[in-house]
Amino acid sequence: MGDAVYEKYIRHHLLLKGAVKPNLLHREATRFVSAKAQNQFIHFLLDEGILSEEEQGVVRRGRNAKSGSVPKNTDVQTYRYSTAFEALIGYLYLSNCIERMEEIIRMGINFTEEKKELR
Repeated sequence: MGDAVYEKYIRHHLLLKGAVKPNLLHREATRFVSAKAQNQFIHFLLDEGILSEEEQGVVRRGRNAKSGSVPKNTDVQTYRYSTAFEALIGYLYLSNCIERMEEIIRMGINFTEEKKELR
């Protein structure tokens, strides 16, 4: 659930910014929703102490959940932490904590956009 919700918010954000051509929209969205980007952002949230104890528990459970396979373009650790991030977004969405979910999504957007500017 979390991956679908996050991607919807990312695509909405990009459309508002004017990334309307399908190929450009897909390429830009990938910068935000890739396993690598989600891994970096969840580590930021954890390192900065932004998440509540309950949210940290969701992240731990999401990270430790066994999946059938790992995509070929990423390593196991990156994939597990990106899954943990998606679990957090899905948990907040299904718990109807929309305000908190949107706050974290906004932080993710800012985090990824600031990272691009530093390149």
